[in-house]
Amino acid sequence: MTSLTSDQALTEIEVQLRDELSRHSLAELACQAHTASLTDIIELMVALHQQNHPLYQRLNRLDAAICQLELGLYGLCADCEALIEPERLIKDPTEQRCESCDAHYQQEHRRELRLHH
Repeated sequence: MTSLTSDQALTEIEVQLRDELSRHSLAELACQAHTASLTDIIELMVALHQQNHPLYQRLNRLDAAICQLELGLYGLCADCEALIEPERLIKDPTEQRCESCDAHYQQEHRRELRLHH
């Protein structure tokens, strides 16, 4: 995925997420959906105790991907720094891990959930 294509894909995701936020049931989020920065929206969601909302997770992933793009690190695994498989980035431009590291992360996450329940 080229930088221009990556940038366009992330911009499209941002527009979609902002549209979803504008329809959110919390007025504070809906009002700021199209004007606030992603960071401000994420911080507002934390202040409103919305960290478990699916939009919160998607916004965090988008914010991380945009930061990686700006730093020239887009497409590198956040864990091992290897190239993320192109098909993974095509499927989800906000992907943060290569297939191997994602499998390990998912396994560890499931183990943590079992330990905390």
